[in-house]
Amino acid sequence: MNMKVTMMAVICSMLTVSALAQPSTMEQQRTIHVTGEAEREVTPDIIYLSFSLKEFYRDTLNQEKVPLDVLEKQLYDAAMEAGVAHEDFMINNISSYNYEWNRKKDDPGFLAAKQYRIRVTDLNAVNNLFKAVEPRGIQHSYVDSYDYSGKKALEKELKIQAIKDAKERAEYLAEAVGDQVGKALTINESGRINYPQPVYPQAYRSVVAMAESADMGASLDLDFKKVKFSFQVGVVFELL
Repeated sequence: MNMKVTMMAVICSMLTVSALAQPSTMEQQRTIHVTGEAEREVTPDIIYLSFSLKEFYRDTLNQEKVPLDVLEKQLYDAAMEAGVAHEDFMINNISSYNYEWNRKKDDPGFLAAKQYRIRVTDLNAVNNLFKAVEPRGIQHSYVDSYDYSGKKALEKELKIQAIKDAKERAEYLAEAVGDQVGKALTINESGRINYPQPVYPQAYRSVVAMAESADMGASLDLDFKKVKFSFQVGVVFELL
């Protein structure tokens, strides 16, 4: 009998605690979920160039070869003169090719080719690179990738803007139903950076014709393709 009384007392106690906790649970469910956004477009100030050099013969008898080290020095000296740091002038790949593939049996000798990855912060430097290297020694060149030196500071700034945007949205939505916004309960961030897509040459297309026919030294003050930073912050606010 005493055991039954004790169990009934425990059950009543649990029901009482549950009943007392119910209003608190209901209050916690009074929340508003909003997403704030912030974005900005900036001009990339770091450009990674892919530059490929190849050995070639000056004469039709394949006797006067222009070696790769001569072409490499031309490219390296031009890059240093343009302000490229030594550590930003990198070898990306080394290969060889047959000078006249359709005469392979008669002329089996292979010529060397070398690919470089060059980090530049001034696009005008590209003009100097083309002008410094003998055109026939340029196999191909293109923009490999982009970057922005101030991206960390910009990410922080945009995320703060996104949170402020979320709070502003929550406030006018809550006001529309006669409530007020309290403290933030949860914060979740997400975002993306959209870099311009580089255009790669088809089948190692040569840029010799461009280097020979165009005056690469005459540059215009034009802007580069933009990098778009976009961030979203989801915030759960309590309603008062």
